[in-house]
Amino acid sequence: MSEYKVTKTLEAELAWLGEVINVRLKLYFDEPGTKAKSIEDCPAPKHNSGNPFSNFVKENNLGVEDRLLLILSIVPVIKPQLLDVFNIKNTESDQRFTEFGAVKGSQHNGLIPTLETLLFILAGDDIRLRLKYLSYFGPNHLLLKKKLIILNSQYSYEPPQSRIIVATGELLEILLKGQELQPEFAVDFPAKPVQTGMDWKDLVLEEDTWKQIEEIKTWMDYGQELLANWNLQDKLKPGYRCLFYGPPGTGKTLTATLLGKYKRMDVYRVDLSLIVSKYIGETEQNLAKVFDRAENRNWILFFDEADALFGKRTNVKDAHDRFANQEVSFLLQRVEDYNGLVILATNFKANIDDAFARRFQTVVNFPMPRAEQRENLWKNTFSSKM
Repeated sequence: MSEYKVTKTLEAELAWLGEVINVRLKLYFDEPGTKAKSIEDCPAPKHNSGNPFSNFVKENNLGVEDRLLLILSIVPVIKPQLLDVFNIKNTESDQRFTEFGAVKGSQHNGLIPTLETLLFILAGDDIRLRLKYLSYFGPNHLLLKKKLIILNSQYSYEPPQSRIIVATGELLEILLKGQELQPEFAVDFPAKPVQTGMDWKDLVLEEDTWKQIEEIKTWMDYGQELLANWNLQDKLKPGYRCLFYGPPGTGKTLTATLLGKYKRMDVYRVDLSLIVSKYIGETEQNLAKVFDRAENRNWILFFDEADALFGKRTNVKDAHDRFANQEVSFLLQRVEDYNGLVILATNFKANIDDAFARRFQTVVNFPMPRAEQRENLWKNTFSSKM
C-alpha cells in the first residue's frame, strides 16, 4: 500500500470538508455573490479503492453525512487549522458563535468539533434538518455503534449536541493503516487475546462433548444467516452463550481458542481479578468496559473460572448483598444482549447461578479423560522424531 495514495485521499476529503464549511458560512451570513445554494452543491470526492480510507468508506457504504462525521472526527489529528474558521466572534455578544459548537481542549490549542459543529455544517439554522440529523446521529449510527467514533461529554447535564466528536485510536489505525488496533490489556480493558498453535486433532474429548462443540460451530457458521435471511431477529437473540464445566486441564480453554481459530475470530480471556471489586457498583463499570469495547467486533469473550463472578446469588442480609445480586443481574443482562459468542468456564457447574444456567444455549461437560484418551494425549505430546 502506498502512503502517497492515503495522503492524496485524505487531502481530497479535507479539501471537500473545507469547501462545505465555506459554503455553509457564506449561506448562513447571506454573503453577496454566493453561487452555491446549498452544501449539496459541493459534491464529495470519488475515491478509487486501494487505500484504507477509501476501502473503509466503500465497505461501510457511507453516505455524505457519514463521511462528514468521519472526516470531521480526524481533523484535530491531521489538520487542526481547518477548524480555525469557527473561531470568529459575534460582534453583538463579543463571544464565539454558539451555533458553531466546537471547544478548545485543555492542551490542544485548536478547536475540537462537537456534534453541534456537525449539525451546523449540515443544517445551518434549518430546525427541521437539525432535528433530523440529531436523530440520525444517535447511538445506532454505524460509526457510533461500533465505538469507532465516540461522542464524549464532560458534564451529564449539558445538551446532547455539546458532546465532542472523538475518533478512537482504532479508527485511526483502520483509516491510516488498514488494520484494527488491538486493545491493550489494562484496567480499562481487563482482557487479553488468547491464541494457540494447536489444531482440532490435538484436542481429545468424549464423543458427547464433541457433538456439543459441533453445535457451537454450526451456530458460528449459520447463526447470522438464520437471523438475517430467515427473518428470525424477533424470535432469537443475536448472540450465543455457552457454559464449559469440568476439572482443570480437560480442554476448556483450548476449545475456546480453537473455536476462534476456526472462524478467524479474536478470543479474549477476561481477567476476573481486575473485574471483581469490593466497591459497590465498580464491578458493573468494569464489566461494561469489556462489553462496550467488544460490541459489534465479532470477538469471542471467554470468562475462565467464571463462578468467581457468575456464582449463586446470596440471600439479602445487608446492602452489600443487595448490590452483589444487582451485579449478577447486570451481568446476566449484558451476556444476553451481547451479539457475539460468550463462553463461561468453571470447574464446578453447581457453583453457577441457576438464572445463568437456564440461559445458556449449550452446556458442555469436559470430564476427566479415560485411560485410552490419556494415552492419546501422551501420544500427541511427543513429535514423530521423538
